[in-house]
Amino acid sequence: MRDSLFHLSRVENASLQTQIREMLVSGILGGGIPHGEPLPSSRRMAQILGVSRNTVVLTYQALVDDGYLLARERSGFYVNPDIRENLPAHETEKANTAYRSSANSPDWSRRFRVRPSAQANIQKPTDWRAYEYPFIYGQVDEDLFPIGAWRECSRQALGRRSMDAWTGDSRENDDPMLVEQIRTRLLPRRGIYADSDQILITLGAQNALYLLASLLISPETTVAMEEPGYADARNIFGLKTRRISLIPIDERGLPVDDRLNGADYIFATPSHQFPTTVTMPIERRHALLKHASEHDTIIIEDDYEAETNYVSEPTPALKTLDTENRVIYVGSLSKTLFPGLRLGYLVASRELISEARHLRRLMLRHAPNNTQRTAALFMSLGYHDTLIHRLHRAYRERWQAMGDALQTYMPNSTREPTFGGTSYWVRGPESLDSDALEPAARDVGVLIEPGTVHFGGSPRPRRFFRLGFSSIPKDRIDPGIETLAKAIENLT
Repeated sequence: MRDSLFHLSRVENASLQTQIREMLVSGILGGGIPHGEPLPSSRRMAQILGVSRNTVVLTYQALVDDGYLLARERSGFYVNPDIRENLPAHETEKANTAYRSSANSPDWSRRFRVRPSAQANIQKPTDWRAYEYPFIYGQVDEDLFPIGAWRECSRQALGRRSMDAWTGDSRENDDPMLVEQIRTRLLPRRGIYADSDQILITLGAQNALYLLASLLISPETTVAMEEPGYADARNIFGLKTRRISLIPIDERGLPVDDRLNGADYIFATPSHQFPTTVTMPIERRHALLKHASEHDTIIIEDDYEAETNYVSEPTPALKTLDTENRVIYVGSLSKTLFPGLRLGYLVASRELISEARHLRRLMLRHAPNNTQRTAALFMSLGYHDTLIHRLHRAYRERWQAMGDALQTYMPNSTREPTFGGTSYWVRGPESLDSDALEPAARDVGVLIEPGTVHFGGSPRPRRFFRLGFSSIPKDRIDPGIETLAKAIENLT
């Protein structure tokens, strides 16, 4: 058997055994490993792949246990013919035939009711860690995360004593331990006090927004939104209605004036405007609630960076000031834990949460129980509080370093976020096109987020872009901003 059949592409987040297994299983199921010939010996395979012989032995044995390989004494390891029978040539041919187009193939373009693929979306390279200056928003610095603590919580959650919490079908119910942690630990920090039946666990904030749009928005509904604003929210609401009113923000966030008249729902990010980072002052929050009361409007508050205020005294969430149950509160654990966790929550009236719970049951029933229980243990054992303090120290240093670097290399291009957070909204020269800047900056190792995607109107301003600092070490910020400034100079 040719050694060239075996090649290992090292992956950061997978063990060598896992990667070798994946390589061999793909070769077996795809027909690349010939039937009837022995695989290279464990010693030879270790030499080919540049790994220890023991790693190969363990992988071979695991594949024997799972039925992919047969071990023949004094002969070696062979592909199990029972595995191969069901696949290679005839199955591959059948699959290819099934997907071959014909005159009778359906016209799918005529059947789509909506076209999400046509919407403008935030794009982030999956290999962002390979870049020297990843000013990418919404990712985390793995060095700051207490992986040992999370592993311990996961071990406890998956233990036999907790099996009843995660092995069964919970239908529309959430893990009561996680709901209690959110109710007693997270929400009071934002000044919110709610009962358990006013909280719903979601698969991130986007899942929460999609549930709300599905429940509340029809083609006749008008939704008022900030401009620029959260593109994903605009796209979600845009699937349900075309009546989206974009209100340009000012230095205090969403203006409260006659432009909000006629809106059935108002989507806002008052504590940390997305993406400009402006904080809405308390008097305007009262004005917004008064407007909602007088016009029978519902406000959807996205408090997406609730735990990253390390600059000023916390401003209460809009929900805190709500006395009429007009504010629906959307929260997320992505910014303090990690985005891949996909856990968020809704806080609203019992009636709304009940309907959202039953709708979620039809969509996905509930978030994975083991994930919910792990997060609940992480909070209850104090690890989350410790992590927040660690993030505050690191983010404050990076926030200051980026502010200083921007002032040095791009003076007067931004205003310091008063709330904290994990990004800066930057205004480039008038002639700058941030969509053209993104690939030019990427070529010199700098990742940015063009600002055009955050504008829903036309024409979209092109000079703005966003720089995140949650995933880049402090010592790379200054040289990264200097490199970016040179890239801008070359384009303008």
